[in-house]
Amino acid sequence: MRVILAEDSTLLREGLVRLLVEEGHEVVAALGDARSLIEEVDARRPDIVVVDIRMPPTHTDEGLRAAVDIRERWPDVGVLVLSQHIERNYAARLLAVNAERVGYLLKDRVAQVDDFLDALERIRSGGAVIDPEVVRRLVVRTTHGDPLARLTPRERSVLEALAEGHTNTAIGQKLHISLSAVEKNLNAVFDKLELTRATGYSRRVLAVLRYLES
Repeated sequence: MRVILAEDSTLLREGLVRLLVEEGHEVVAALGDARSLIEEVDARRPDIVVVDIRMPPTHTDEGLRAAVDIRERWPDVGVLVLSQHIERNYAARLLAVNAERVGYLLKDRVAQVDDFLDALERIRSGGAVIDPEVVRRLVVRTTHGDPLARLTPRERSVLEALAEGHTNTAIGQKLHISLSAVEKNLNAVFDKLELTRATGYSRRVLAVLRYLES
């Protein structure tokens, strides 16, 4: 896997480079700011970009804006955004462009090497990965007036796993239920959220977006 890193923390950036190289990946560029990220992606066309949301010079959303730009210009390039804090609107903005080859993880997740590497592989394979802690916080914050309040506890659990980027098979394994039960609960989620019956994938994307924006 060819990777470009954009992270202003020298310690974290060098640690990620070392980790990825040891795992057999090629880090084609490691940047300390987001200004040159677009140029590097255009020149090197990596498989995936790992970028911090808050980058110099203002440390606001430079990394996120670069990530959205990359997804619009090169949809075949995966993007994994790292964040120090939970920012649900940022996750929604990323998915709004295209819910393929994209991920949003808290920086603490990087320390859990297996989870981090698994996220990269899922994104490279065309999936979407949302940090489980982000999903958990959103469940807690859901209010009575939210459309998600109509879901049963099982349906919410299935939607939560879906938002984390799991396939139906993985959801079944995670929740210890059959594949048919996963499909039944997902269909109930789609119906209760009043999502149109287009393609199955489109409804999955719409459900996750509705979940993040609720």
